[in-house]
Amino acid sequence: MLYYLFEYLDNAYHFPGAGVFQYISFRAAMAVITSLIITLLLGKKIIKYLIKKQVGEPVRDLGLNGQLEKEGTPTMGGLIIIGAILIPTLLFAKLDNIYIILMIFTTVWLGLIGFIDDYIKVFKKDKKGLAGKFKIVGQVILGLVVGLTMYFEDSIVIREKVSVDKTNIENTITSNDNQRTAHLFSKEPIQSTKTTIPFVKNNEFDYSVLLSWLGDDYKKWAFLIFIPIIILIITAVSNSSNLTDGMDGLATGTAAIIGATLGILAWVSGNIIFADYLNIMYIPNTGELTIFVSAFVGAATGFLWYNSYPAQIFMGDTGSLSLGGIIAVFAILIRKELLIPILCGIFLAESLSVIMQVSYFKYTKRKYGQGKRIFKMSPLHHHFQVLGYPEPKIVLRFFIVGIFLAISTIITLKLR
Repeated sequence: MLYYLFEYLDNAYHFPGAGVFQYISFRAAMAVITSLIITLLLGKKIIKYLIKKQVGEPVRDLGLNGQLEKEGTPTMGGLIIIGAILIPTLLFAKLDNIYIILMIFTTVWLGLIGFIDDYIKVFKKDKKGLAGKFKIVGQVILGLVVGLTMYFEDSIVIREKVSVDKTNIENTITSNDNQRTAHLFSKEPIQSTKTTIPFVKNNEFDYSVLLSWLGDDYKKWAFLIFIPIIILIITAVSNSSNLTDGMDGLATGTAAIIGATLGILAWVSGNIIFADYLNIMYIPNTGELTIFVSAFVGAATGFLWYNSYPAQIFMGDTGSLSLGGIIAVFAILIRKELLIPILCGIFLAESLSVIMQVSYFKYTKRKYGQGKRIFKMSPLHHHFQVLGYPEPKIVLRFFIVGIFLAISTIITLKLR
């Protein structure tokens, strides 16, 4: 909203300083500052209100040290995060940008699903919350909306790389084996199901290739593979984030690290100069996503003020489902979803630990009559807790691993 106001003031009255709103870097900085202020100023008031209304987290006795002490801690703090994301985005982003529209829809939609789940747990006193099948249905609907929009919306395009002989241009960008070429981008943007694949020289992969066995017209059926993959990614990452939310600050801090990395990837992918320099896919108009992800990082970081050990408030499913879904959709929009196993390695490890634990227990019970476990407890963070590691140390070490994974993800842009 402020973007349009200052654009008008600049064009109509040449208002001093109004032109600075044209710069993504300025608006991204304002978004992160605003989101931090919102979480810090409103967080304390909301915590007091939730305590007054006795909106406390029901805690199961898992036999973990300090677990029962968290009984009654206010939950549904994800509302703070969602507000701190949406308000700066509405203020500083271009609201006619299709990528921003999709991210706003994702935030509100998953926030609503998580809120219903928390409401049932807290106010209806049902610890099971919203049935898992309804959460999955909600995530599938989101996947359909994102997938169909990306496939059919005319404004969601890429510009493909082309190579021209150096004799035809004035400036040379690259040189390779005496074949002097410059990597440029086609003037005509195209709709595509291509994405970025790490560790490969020409690091682009077209999902439609998976249907090449259908014949020469296989590309027109690309949505049959493209949309299910998007649904799978959104569902997996959203639920993985939910599993990671088991220690004070763990999911929030991990999401902030991931968000900062995605912001860098969105910035370079939406800037033709950086995209050409790094020889990566150029995706017009995705630079605007930098404003959204800046608000996301600010909201997650600000929420840590109250969510770090010992937590004064929990985000609940209102926050954890939203964080994971936002990360998944954002990565998909900038065509970096195949980097998720690296970037979201913490989420992946948490999910795999649960899958392995449950599968192995069922297998051994069926074969030997008594179930056995791989880990002391799952998800993975509880395994280390049972081993005797203090909760703050586990969280901090997970953060360190998360930073390592984030750096590794950025390196893949050139490591091929």
